[in-house]
Amino acid sequence: MTVEINQATADHLPAIRRTILDIHAEVRHRDFGLTGPFYAVERFDERLTAYASRPGWTAVIGHEDGEPVGFCFGVPLAGNTKWWSAMTEPQAEDFVREDGRRTVALNEIVVRKPWRGSGVAWQLHQAWLSQRNEERVTLLVNPAAGGGAVQAVYEAWGYRKIGDQQPFPDSPVFASMMRPVRQGR
Repeated sequence: MTVEINQATADHLPAIRRTILDIHAEVRHRDFGLTGPFYAVERFDERLTAYASRPGWTAVIGHEDGEPVGFCFGVPLAGNTKWWSAMTEPQAEDFVREDGRRTVALNEIVVRKPWRGSGVAWQLHQAWLSQRNEERVTLLVNPAAGGGAVQAVYEAWGYRKIGDQQPFPDSPVFASMMRPVRQGR
């Protein structure tokens, strides 16, 4: 299945915010039953606003016949990033050194249920990465999601686990994963 994919920058956030929040609530709350303060729409919106306020934030949103099917977004890690400080085991200093051009974080990728398993997540992922110029991409995944199936999807896409991370006191402990932005690099 191929969907129409639209690129977005922080300037577009006012026009796409409601779509992103609605998809988040539908998938995280209704489909996956994720509740608690960390998954609340208001907290997600705070994180979305914070990410989009940083230089280089981009997003993609997929549509089929005018209906939104999913999104992904992320932002480069700046030199003063706190991203790596949440690792449960410290990484080597040269590995975590950032300058705003080395690593981009894929903060979210969410696909609505009717389109899951159809390749839409891969299309969104690739469309988003196609606009990135960084060397590597990192993401966090709950290793319990889908009984490990979600992490396995990322592994099939070329990501490798580099450790564990808990970015917020009330968040799960996530598997921290990484891969080159362009495969074969």
